[in-house]
Amino acid sequence: MYTASDLRKGLKIEIDGAPCVITDFQFMKPGKGQALYRCKIKNLITGATVDKTYRAVDKIDKPNLEQRDLIYSYQDGAHFVFMDNDTYEQVLIDEEVLGDQRYFLVEDMEVEILFHNNNPIEVTLPVFIEKDIAETEPGVRGDTATNVMKPAKLDNGYEIQVPLFINQGDRVRIDTRTGKYADRVSKGF
Repeated sequence: MYTASDLRKGLKIEIDGAPCVITDFQFMKPGKGQALYRCKIKNLITGATVDKTYRAVDKIDKPNLEQRDLIYSYQDGAHFVFMDNDTYEQVLIDEEVLGDQRYFLVEDMEVEILFHNNNPIEVTLPVFIEKDIAETEPGVRGDTATNVMKPAKLDNGYEIQVPLFINQGDRVRIDTRTGKYADRVSKGF
């Protein structure tokens, strides 16, 4: 159990059996009475945000969270299979948990998975990944005056915006946090 004085931004707590994280925190001490702790709290499962105020005497539950490093193996229908390198245990994760991150998975990629009561609730990918451009319009030579972008499809069908100088077959680096183009790694053939 946490006390209200333990609260801070980034702390993971449990409210009504659901894991949450404190996204904003304010300490208030009125002239009279007890100190108050105002928090913005985000539910880690649903993504809903609520405002909650705690008094100094309040107790807050600790969630049963475990973070493990697993290796992505393959996709099996609507499930993605991850493996623990130490125990060789396989973990199936639904595509709803992954969201758009599923487009950035690469075989044998090491990811961090957050479990709540042995259920996966969050997957953290490496910040940058490299993917090949499968299809895009050819770039126009000499058009470099402005930061003009064009659509391009990756080898898995995900569409991103890339600069005009990127061509089909080029390898690009993508920021997995935003899903946007970061830079070109190498030219295509």
